[in-house]
Amino acid sequence: MAVEVDVVVVGLGVGGEEVAGRLAQAGLSVVGIEHRLVGGECPYWGCIPSKMMIRAANLLAETRRVPGLAGASTVEPDWSQVAKRIREEATDDWDDKVAVERFVGKGGRFVRGFGRLAGPGRVEVGDEVFQARRGIVIGTGTAPAVPPIEGLAGTPYWTNREAIEAEELPDSLLILGGGAIGLELAQVYARFGTTVTVVEALDRLLALEEPESSALVAKVFTAEGIGVRTGVKATRVEHDGQQFSLTVDSGQPLVGQKLLVATGRRANLGDLGLASVGLDEQARFLPVDEWLRAGDRLWGVGDVTGHGAFTHVAMYEADIVVRDILRQGGPAADYRALPRVTFTDPEVGAVGLTEAQAREKGIPVRTAYTDLTASTRGWIHKAGNEGFIKLVADTDRSVLVGATSAGPVGGEVLGALAVAVHGQVPIARLASMIYAYPTFHRAIQAAVKEL
Repeated sequence: MAVEVDVVVVGLGVGGEEVAGRLAQAGLSVVGIEHRLVGGECPYWGCIPSKMMIRAANLLAETRRVPGLAGASTVEPDWSQVAKRIREEATDDWDDKVAVERFVGKGGRFVRGFGRLAGPGRVEVGDEVFQARRGIVIGTGTAPAVPPIEGLAGTPYWTNREAIEAEELPDSLLILGGGAIGLELAQVYARFGTTVTVVEALDRLLALEEPESSALVAKVFTAEGIGVRTGVKATRVEHDGQQFSLTVDSGQPLVGQKLLVATGRRANLGDLGLASVGLDEQARFLPVDEWLRAGDRLWGVGDVTGHGAFTHVAMYEADIVVRDILRQGGPAADYRALPRVTFTDPEVGAVGLTEAQAREKGIPVRTAYTDLTASTRGWIHKAGNEGFIKLVADTDRSVLVGATSAGPVGGEVLGALAVAVHGQVPIARLASMIYAYPTFHRAIQAAVKEL
């Protein structure tokens, strides 16, 4: 016999947990299903622990910048402190007891297991069956996408999870993938003393961002001794029990003690029973409309929707789903000003469209660029001051449709640009603003004046 409830949430990652908790607090009977850890990737293997690692690595870099500015300095990296903090402060040693109790405390029912659709409004979890009166929310997230490279399967390669969990550093690390995850971890490990080489099949790092961002990160990495191999395709992987050998389509094989695969992520759709509700199980992501509806009384939330594997996107979508289920109205989804930050040093923040994306959409484009080192704050900052502001404007409407803020606090400076893109603030109004001096964000003014 099926147990009748109001809502079933399959997958309690960031978005699913938010939806389930808020609906339970609103008085609905909610069943939340998760086969791994409540909270998903972000608190255990993603945003939180990785930024703890980055914070520690950046402190090392800042200490090494003291000579020439403030005296002499020496620093001895100690990875054990980082590993300890991740276990004790971020992940509770990868135990979600607190998260489960938080959800149950809001009135929800938690079920540990793998949920599968079994027809409209119906979910199976092991021997249990739930019938949802109001609907089902899918928030099963994504998993690392592992490329079909000859010899890779069966080797002890790392994904982001093993890289986050590591208690000891390898002497050398090969990283497949030059996107945000690979680059953030590359810099962390290198600053703690590991010899790191990044291998990217495309012709530049951060290929989805502006070419200027790619060039900046490549320059910084090279200066820090991180190997950068772009336009190089891995063709074979071997592991002899001690180290990896990576055969590439150009040059000599690369050798490293560990191999991190950071070549993107894929949605977990194949085993969800989507065919039972008329959806394609082979789809790359769950197709949803502007209200995150995937069908009759069916919603998607978070990474699984394909709108960006970011915690802030999952939380944004969760709010829309909650309002839709509770029939509260309000604005539907709008991704025109989607912000993203790669937390390398310098940080690379971006919002909206890149120049290339805008041109592909047929938008009449004008761009402006200003080097952060030419700003007063950049000149004062000196060591570690690399960065820039790039603006992408729609010349017909005289508004920004995209922007990049790279620099020591690029992700924070991005806030002003995100408001400008989201609010479609006229460029003339941006030019008439008062920008505090001397700040990094004042560089926006120089770029606006160029427009």
